[in-house]
Amino acid sequence: MLVLNATYEPINVCTVRRAVVLLLKEKAEMIERAEWELHSVSSTIARPTVIRLITYVRIPRDTHRRKITRRAVFARDDWMCQYCGARSNLTVDHVVPRSKGGTSSWENIVASCAPCNRRKGNALPRQAGMHLLKAPRTPSPHVFIQVASPTIPADWRQYLVA
Repeated sequence: MLVLNATYEPINVCTVRRAVVLLLKEKAEMIERAEWELHSVSSTIARPTVIRLITYVRIPRDTHRRKITRRAVFARDDWMCQYCGARSNLTVDHVVPRSKGGTSSWENIVASCAPCNRRKGNALPRQAGMHLLKAPRTPSPHVFIQVASPTIPADWRQYLVA
């Protein structure tokens, strides 16, 4: 379930169970619902797909501190090699190799197909005659929603517009 802040900003993805608990405790309201319902012994409730928190929750904006994972790098780079555009056999590559002083930061890590990664090796892209399709950057918070739920339901899309 997509969780929106009180301001309708997407902040998280949670389980159906967690969403129902937030609804029952009146900490959230249902914004979008599935066609089918959830049943218990004593009640029936619509299955939420998008909920909105009643009170605003302050979210730190330090996405640069968020853990860098392969899936997050791939999602940020649209599941595409940043050297040749291939979409298969992806790995991660340090643009400036760590052996040459490169850091493990969002601005120095890109998705790379295995052939490009081997071709570049321990060199800088220009030394290997390679160019990045786009400069690596700290991802938007929406990338982490995509990582938490690789398949984005249609009723979430309007809330994930960047």
